[in-house]
Amino acid sequence: MPLFDHLGVSVDDVARAIAQYDPILTALGLERTDADDGASWYADGETEFIVRQAREPHAGPHRHGHIGWQHLAFAVGSRDEVDRLHTIAVDAGWAVIRAPKLYPRFNDHYYASFVEDDNGIRIEFMHNPGSD
Repeated sequence: MPLFDHLGVSVDDVARAIAQYDPILTALGLERTDADDGASWYADGETEFIVRQAREPHAGPHRHGHIGWQHLAFAVGSRDEVDRLHTIAVDAGWAVIRAPKLYPRFNDHYYASFVEDDNGIRIEFMHNPGSD
């Protein structure tokens, strides 16, 4: 059984969100299924990442540090993979919050980047070989 069954994100513009999330999530090995009100990406047929139209359009963007979503970290197998996913995200229109680099404040091997979409949703790509 997966740790998380699904994660849903409300967005202001579904088509734009699909254009931003699809390159990243498919690069991570998830497969997309479209619906009338959004899209879902599946990993191993179990874990699901969902984007749907917000109930209150134009109520955003989410502000990092306020109550609610802080960020989602995707653990990947190498620094090169962090760099690759970061480039994919930037090419898909994500804003760079922090370019790929080491984070010695976490540990000597923690390498990560942070990006944010048009809705203020922040994700991290990270490689932490000390946690394996």
